[in-house]
Amino acid sequence: MTDTIEVDALTEAQASTELAHLAKAIAKANAAYHTDDAPEISDAAYDDLKRRNAAIEARFPQLKRADSPSDQVGAPVAEGFSKVTHAVAMLSLANAFDDDDVAEFDQRIRKYLGMDAKAALSYTAEPKIDGLSLSLRYENGELVQAATRGDGAVGENVTANARTIENVPQRIAGAPELLEVRGEVYMSHPDFEALNERQAEAGQKTFANPRNAAAGSLRQLDANITRARPLRFFAYAWGALSDPLADTQMGAIQRLEAFGFQTNPLTRLCDGTQDMIAHYRHIEQERATLGYDIDGVVYKVNDLALQSRLGFRSTTPRWAVAHKFPAELAWTRLDAIDIQVGRTGALSPVARLTPVTVGGVVVSNATLHNEDYIAGRDSKGGVIRDGKDIRVGDWVQVYRAGDVIPKIADTDVSKRPQDAVAFQFPHRCPECGSDAIREEGDAVRRCTGGLICPAQAVEKLKHFVGRSAFDIEGLGAKQVEMFYHDDQLPIRTPADIFSLKDRDARNLSKLANRDGWGETSARNLFNAIEERRKVPLGRVIFALGIRHVGEVAANDLARHYTTWPSFALAVDTAAPAAECQLQADAAEVAEREQAAQEGRRARIKPVRDAAWADLPADARAAWLDLTGIDGIGASVATALVTTFQQEAERQSIDALISGLDIQEAEARTTADSPVAGKTVVFTGTLEKMTRAEAKARAETLGAKVSGSVSAKTDLLVAGPGAGSKAKKAADLGVETIDEDGWLELIEAL
Repeated sequence: MTDTIEVDALTEAQASTELAHLAKAIAKANAAYHTDDAPEISDAAYDDLKRRNAAIEARFPQLKRADSPSDQVGAPVAEGFSKVTHAVAMLSLANAFDDDDVAEFDQRIRKYLGMDAKAALSYTAEPKIDGLSLSLRYENGELVQAATRGDGAVGENVTANARTIENVPQRIAGAPELLEVRGEVYMSHPDFEALNERQAEAGQKTFANPRNAAAGSLRQLDANITRARPLRFFAYAWGALSDPLADTQMGAIQRLEAFGFQTNPLTRLCDGTQDMIAHYRHIEQERATLGYDIDGVVYKVNDLALQSRLGFRSTTPRWAVAHKFPAELAWTRLDAIDIQVGRTGALSPVARLTPVTVGGVVVSNATLHNEDYIAGRDSKGGVIRDGKDIRVGDWVQVYRAGDVIPKIADTDVSKRPQDAVAFQFPHRCPECGSDAIREEGDAVRRCTGGLICPAQAVEKLKHFVGRSAFDIEGLGAKQVEMFYHDDQLPIRTPADIFSLKDRDARNLSKLANRDGWGETSARNLFNAIEERRKVPLGRVIFALGIRHVGEVAANDLARHYTTWPSFALAVDTAAPAAECQLQADAAEVAEREQAAQEGRRARIKPVRDAAWADLPADARAAWLDLTGIDGIGASVATALVTTFQQEAERQSIDALISGLDIQEAEARTTADSPVAGKTVVFTGTLEKMTRAEAKARAETLGAKVSGSVSAKTDLLVAGPGAGSKAKKAADLGVETIDEDGWLELIEAL
């Protein structure tokens, strides 16, 4: 892929190839966004494609294609709508991504008009609504036609649908004989949430964000569906006119407001770039409280005579620009901090936010990592965010890159409420009241309640039935919650799952007779559970939800021991060694502290040797064998032993194992494997095998499969849609192949 090569370094042949690829990718993205109302890539990724295409065309103008994305607006109209040819084209806007771009926009205009850098030049600045563009045609004050942007020249006739929008006037008084009012159809945040709730209750498709909801609602073939959707309209421009509205952009907007159209109250007149950027910052800070989605601020030359002189490029006006917000960043208010308890007892703080759209997704929650992060320090005591803590009521910056969980990047203490108090992290579990302790070297505080803690028990069960564990169809997180709190047919431990059918048969109240269930769904669940009695060893180990034992480690353990009895015996035999390991660690810490007080060098080896001195030979051998497995260190081994030695946990595990047919794992044979010992990352869409199949095959061949690219990555397998991981791999010099290359590599073995 040439998109990892700097534009200045491209050869003409490479540039030609990439322009063809970009034209296809951008056309596909346009169709998904404008025609299907189902974006497949983020706004940031789309902007990156457009910018790179423009940069290559600027360097190789002779290679500009007939279907160049630079000459296109929107996408063709969808089937089912009649076409409307716009009397005045509905163009898109050029983008500015930082303050320098805004200054350059101002400089270009002054240069084009021959104006001095210090000459007065005013602009309007208004929020850029993230919705669907609509043109309303009025003749003699009556609404006669409504059309979407389409490809800029031809749009879709949505007149019947537009008439159902509450704040679109059907008739206006005092307007020119011909008036085309242009603006944006959108949906407010409360209306969007209510719509999604109704859609979910009806078993229908929910929407990812208000923009998709608004676009999908306006472009319904049945106007009655549109009528039932809470759409609104902001007017901000015009098309064909029989008489001018005003001499200035601001005057024309005020005229539209006088006609009865809703215009944006945050529209301001600005004198130069400093005022424009200041208003941008103000709108950015207020973004989360507006009640509707915006993705930037639009600047327009205020003087309409100057707009006329400036004119248009092929797809954009010279006199306007959209100053986009960073696609993956947004400011919003922190309404609350909740503590969630995970399956390992970890107390995880979660930020509850005033909803804001970030990267095309409505975000109302974000992780706060741990108590140190909230306090403004890292796990080693170092200062982060200049030492600023995070408090309820703060204005916080949320970021979301790719598909990762939203996080809090920063807080604006200048807007902190006077009554905001520092957050006190709990030292007791909010679910069961047990002590929540933080061990030396652990970044998080953990509940000591174990199985008596309902949160841990429920989360362990959810993990147990997860896709990479037992993957029981019909028994997901929602059903686990239901059964856990059920008094007549409870599931409190994994073993309870496999006795569910027999217990139901003995119950007077049958599962099939309960709300949300029936004969078929109950039978399907029982059958799905029976199918999972026969299960690979690696899945069983992973499903137990033992701290530090992820999917890769579980499979490594399975391939090393091959059977459950061998694995369990090894862990049991190594138990005394785990205790020695803990004693040795504690003795080392004490020795280092003592040596520091006495001003001498710490004697580590003697104190560690003393802790291990009386260890039985079989325990030492079992421990060395366990910790000698590649990727299994003392932390994993200690977690395994600790779990197996807890009486309640062990009883639960033994009860489960007695009802399973655990399949023996194949010992790893990787002598001739070219990927043995290498770290492999898969990204993008795999078309010839599932991600799970690719991962399993790689691990069978002795590779380690990671979810992220780093300096330790040896090979990246990139399918279509590969994004940031492919770029990072190129930056790090990591070898990259496509799916066909991967299949060719492994099928030879």
